[in-house]
Amino acid sequence: MMRLDAKVEKVYLYPKPVDFRKSIDGLAALVELDIKVAVFDPVLFVFLNKSRNRVKSLYWERNGFCLWLKRLESERFKTPPDVTDEAIVLTVQELNWMLDGFDLWRNRPHQVLTPRFVA
Repeated sequence: MMRLDAKVEKVYLYPKPVDFRKSIDGLAALVELDIKVAVFDPVLFVFLNKSRNRVKSLYWERNGFCLWLKRLESERFKTPPDVTDEAIVLTVQELNWMLDGFDLWRNRPHQVLTPRFVA
C-alpha cells in the first residue's frame, strides 16, 4: 500500500505516455527536465503508460525515493481530452478518484475562489 503522508502539497500528472521500463532515476530525470519541479519537494509525480492501464507514482520520503505501481486488468485510466506539454496539477483527492476510475476531466467541480473584495 502506498504510504502518503499529509506533507504532500501537490500531485503532478505527467502529460505524455511514459516508457515503463524507466525506474526511479529515469522518472526523476523526466521530472527535473520536463516538469521543472525539484524532485525532493513534498510532491507526488504520477506517470501513465501508453495504453493507460498502468500508473507509476514517484515521491521522496525522508531518506529515499518511493516508487509505486498499479496495473489495471481490464479498464483504462482516464486522461484529459487534450494532451499538452504541461504537467497537470491534481489534489491527493483527485488522484484517488482517478485511481478509482473516475474521469476528472468530464466531471470536474467548479474552481474554488477566494475573493479579496466585492466587485
